[in-house]
Amino acid sequence: MKRTTASFPIDDILLFKKQMLSWANRFGICCFMDSHYYADKHHKYDCLVAVDAVKVFSPSENILSQLDHFYSENADWIFGHLGYDLKNEIEDLQSSHTNNAGFEDVFFFVPAIVVSLDKNIVTIHSVKEQPGLIIEAIGNEVLNDNRSSSSKQIQLQSSLTKEEYIDIIKTVQRHILRGDCYELNYCQEFFAAEVSIEPLHTYLKLIEISPTPFSCFYKINNKHLLCASPERFLSKTGSTIFSQPIKGTAPRNVNIALDALEKENLQANQKERSENVMIVDLVRNDLSRICNEGTVVVDELFGIYSFPQVHQMISTVKGELREDITFAEIIRATFPMGSMTGAPKRRAMQLIEQYEKTKRQLFSGSVGYISPERDFDFNVVIRSIFYNAHNRFLNYLVGGAITFYADAEKEYEECLLKAKAIIDTLR
Repeated sequence: MKRTTASFPIDDILLFKKQMLSWANRFGICCFMDSHYYADKHHKYDCLVAVDAVKVFSPSENILSQLDHFYSENADWIFGHLGYDLKNEIEDLQSSHTNNAGFEDVFFFVPAIVVSLDKNIVTIHSVKEQPGLIIEAIGNEVLNDNRSSSSKQIQLQSSLTKEEYIDIIKTVQRHILRGDCYELNYCQEFFAAEVSIEPLHTYLKLIEISPTPFSCFYKINNKHLLCASPERFLSKTGSTIFSQPIKGTAPRNVNIALDALEKENLQANQKERSENVMIVDLVRNDLSRICNEGTVVVDELFGIYSFPQVHQMISTVKGELREDITFAEIIRATFPMGSMTGAPKRRAMQLIEQYEKTKRQLFSGSVGYISPERDFDFNVVIRSIFYNAHNRFLNYLVGGAITFYADAEKEYEECLLKAKAIIDTLR
């Protein structure tokens, strides 16, 4: 598929980003990903936008074998998502919870138009309109502040009470004591039915409160993901592949000295370090299945990164891919990400299905892109609002790593801390 490409300088980057988002929202299918200029040596683009599907891939069975076919047939830009329940095909599992948000297990599309932003240079890649017309259309977007349509406070319900949450955590810890698993990521849902929001302006409010390096506004017709994720799942540049699991959270403090102390305490916290290293070992094992022997290394262990609401402990694991590995084999070996399951992965996912009260669907899945050069970058879908405009259902999920030494009360409070930006947005 031949694309016409042209680049243009822009003056007001923040305004142009908002105009790009407004323009993208006019299409039935769009994916808007924004790094918010975090200092990340692995980001290839500051902002990347894809709209208007030329081809769509969303099978309901034999997904991975068909995914390789779609990948090899389309040496072009591909955008889309991997839903958490792709695990059912990978690990021969089942899920019985209801999918109210409605996202498919897997959805990819080849876009008609891709817009990339690198510093103040915008590049248009189009198979339809001329780039000059597209940049003009984006620049002519008039931003209407319709936040009043989303201003009514949404009354959220929890899938379980605090007492029920604590009881479940204690039950999970008994599984850990018996040796069923040694870490499990347990999540709870907050939801509202029969509600109406304006997704675009809700997303703008969310990222105003919590700008994060893997945020995205992702829309498949009536289904919306408003994502403020700080976490990368998997990225590939050339033959190098790497993952950056997050395990370890501490609150921010407006007092500079106390905020620095929070970072120091997180860095030294043995519980958080043990949770982090468990997942690092799991990721190393996943990558070793698809990388050349001896090339999988921990590039950074226990790095502390600061975001508007929280400090996070992030590690980086990388390796060199074997030449014979296909894209579907990469996904089969690494998905779902260990930071959102626990370890060992298969047993942890069985227990998640047993004790969680809702279907994760796209939560703890991944949204990302594949470039024509076959490089890719995918996030971890956390700190996100899901909204279905058709059935007017809204929810978000939040969780954390449970080990034998976890304090159930503190884990519950950590869930609320992680959800603070979403709670503030929906107010």
